Amino acid sequence: MASHRHSGPSSYKVGTMSEKFDCHYCRDPLQGKKYVQKDGHYCCLRCFDKFCANTCAECHKPIGADSKELHYKNRYWHDTCFHCYKCHHPLANETFVAKDNKILCNKCTTREDSPKCKGCFKPIVAGDQNVEYKGTIWHKDCFTCSHCSQVIGTGSFFPKGENFYCVTCHEAKFAKHCVKCNKAITSGGITYQDQPWHADCFVCVTCSKKLAGQRFTAVEDQYYCVDCYKNFVAKKCAGCKNPITGFGKGSSVVAYEGQSWHDYCFHCKKCSVNLANKRFVFHEEQVYCPDCAKKL
Repeated sequence: MASHRHSGPSSYKVGTMSEKFDCHYCRDPLQGKKYVQKDGHYCCLRCFDKFCANTCAECHKPIGADSKELHYKNRYWHDTCFHCYKCHHPLANETFVAKDNKILCNKCTTREDSPKCKGCFKPIVAGDQNVEYKGTIWHKDCFTCSHCSQVIGTGSFFPKGENFYCVTCHEAKFAKHCVKCNKAITSGGITYQDQPWHADCFVCVTCSKKLAGQRFTAVEDQYYCVDCYKNFVAKKCAGCKNPITGFGKGSSVVAYEGQSWHDYCFHCKKCSVNLANKRFVFHEEQVYCPDCAKKL
């Protein structure tokens, strides 16, 4: 948008009449009086104001012959009425910008064309610190938390719909809280049976080894890594005396009268036939197939 300078006065001449001429309108004699010559006619100052003077675009009063007149694109002003529409700074002797039929100084034009802050709706001009997010812009100090109203500025924040939250408020309002420590989970959390945990909180109850991504066993709301479960929790097989972990080979378990066996360890004491899911005889703490039991 270009800046302009106002044009000079319109084509009329003001002077003192030395000859015998009468006013073109009222016919009063003009000799020895001030007159105005316009469009080939002579007239007194009173008739000029009444019939010939341009009307000021600002105050809507006639611009008299004795007044300094400015004009721009078929519009006229008293020199004292020619000022910025926004700040009223006088522009009679300065460059200006015409925008939407309004006269603006260069400074206000810059502000007018500058982006508006989403917070205070005032222009963001060159030199202002600002924050921009997804095409929207704020003064740095206008970008505040929707909950606590503290300035976020260029710090970390969380968008939520049309609102923005500082880290503290987002944690308090929206973040999941760890089952163990009850603190907000901002990143790196895990979920087990629909309950959230920090990865650092989901550990073996015995050795504190992290269990995220590892095989583990849950016993009465306690979590054990494989080694600790084997060594401290798992029942021992009545056959091989090793822990029954439920992992890998022998994940199926045979239990009878308080004793447990890996399924591959549950076999006849005499003939060694596997008896998992088969009929068997339990005699003197030993397991026998029906045929071998008859021979006892």
